[in-house]
Amino acid sequence: MTGMHHMLVHFPEAFWALATLMILVGAWMPGRLAELSRIALLPVLVLSLLGALAAIVSGLLVWPLAANLASPMARNHLLMALWSLGLYTMLTVLVWRAGAAAFDGSRRWVLVILALSGGLLFATTGTLGGHLAGATTRFSELLRLTGWEVYTTFYSPGWVVAVMAMIGLACAVLGHRHKRPSGGRDD
Repeated sequence: MTGMHHMLVHFPEAFWALATLMILVGAWMPGRLAELSRIALLPVLVLSLLGALAAIVSGLLVWPLAANLASPMARNHLLMALWSLGLYTMLTVLVWRAGAAAFDGSRRWVLVILALSGGLLFATTGTLGGHLAGATTRFSELLRLTGWEVYTTFYSPGWVVAVMAMIGLACAVLGHRHKRPSGGRDD
């Protein structure tokens, strides 16, 4: 079963990387490639969520929750996996609800910021999973530079919490500024 988890985690990571690239292309490039990226984004995001659920469930079936919670690295791995799932779920809902309008005007910034944040989260998740499997990466050195020791730290550094709060506030302000009238369609 361990091998199944190791295999399954690559699906959401690949789909999330593809979705992030598609958001960047759809937000900043002109032409047919950008149009195709915007059109195909929702199915890719849905597939990524299905893959992530399968990967998380398989991980919880392989290793008991008590074992995961006993290790700071395993706790961080699980935490980052759940944060990644939450962030890409939010992106999926935004793209599903807004459709093509998700890339209009300043809304594209929300998608870009969330996608880049999600990229950092799933890269951290994969790095921690690699460490748990005995395959260290150089990305952990970048994490160390931010004040996060992958083997012992179980927290979000203060600057990460501040950045998350600022992003949330900015999203709320943008959402309020672009709020549709109550009688308008919500496609």
